[in-house]
Amino acid sequence: MDSFFFTAFLIVAASAIDGARGATVLSGTVFCDQCKDGQVSLFDYPLSGMKVTMVCPGSDGQFTAWREETTNWLGNYGMRFDGTPNLIGCYTQVSGSNGQVPNGCGAAAGPAKSPRLLFNMFDMAMYAVDPLLSQPAAPMPFCPRSAAPTLPPPPPQQSFFPPPPPQQPLFPPPPPQQPFLPPVSRLPPTPPLPFLEASACPHQKWMMPEYRCYWKVVGPDTKVWVVFGLIAARKYGTDISLGQAMIGRGDPYRTLLREGTTSLLNSYNSIQFPFNSISVVEHINLALTGSTRQVLHTAFAFMKANLGIGSNATCRFTSCN
Repeated sequence: MDSFFFTAFLIVAASAIDGARGATVLSGTVFCDQCKDGQVSLFDYPLSGMKVTMVCPGSDGQFTAWREETTNWLGNYGMRFDGTPNLIGCYTQVSGSNGQVPNGCGAAAGPAKSPRLLFNMFDMAMYAVDPLLSQPAAPMPFCPRSAAPTLPPPPPQQSFFPPPPPQQPLFPPPPPQQPFLPPVSRLPPTPPLPFLEASACPHQKWMMPEYRCYWKVVGPDTKVWVVFGLIAARKYGTDISLGQAMIGRGDPYRTLLREGTTSLLNSYNSIQFPFNSISVVEHINLALTGSTRQVLHTAFAFMKANLGIGSNATCRFTSCN
């Protein structure tokens, strides 16, 4: 992941050679530590709407708050500073939320983390923070628990006399009576869960008004840079929305954005889609920092997944009306 940030920052730094004003960027992610084990594990997931505060020491040695940001839909946050201040002695920590947090994950904040310097050149700097944790009041019931040590059972006491033979009853006991149970009514079949079914829909389907209700996590008006981050903002700007991204064609980079946005929507709609939401964002950012050939290769991979090629998935949309 460090090499990814390094390559991304080379592109940002290239613009600073012409004399652009220096800047420092810090980024990180907040996870829900459901098992309260102090680390990101299989049971944890990114948290949106969490407030992250960075504090830095002043000239008097006292820590003061420098900046507070809120995580986006993918649990990511970013802070930008003018110039190149030294952030090594600073700390970031979860400081609150914008509302109710799922599973009570806002009950306690994990330990504070210090930024790591990834790059500093051409009057530009980039820092990263290891994942921050927000924890519930108690571990979730499904979390694994370490088995308590058990003592071996005491050895049986030895007797000098053999035990008496068991007494046989004179009359065998009557068989137990079976309780009368009413007939069990047949339950209706469980309705299918669309999220668990394999589904892949092309971008034309996602733009039809009768399927607009499937835009659940993000909407057509959501900005591209909010979902895909700073690298996408530098390439596509901060005004283009996801709905506008779905009609891009005739250019490799617009095709990448169209098919990548479609794959992101498909990943939210079906857990069996070949790409999950985080991998879609990572693949788009890696392509944007590479060559035009890599952009076309990534766009083609997204297009195949959106058409169900290789997974035999079909589009399971039904009209919202």
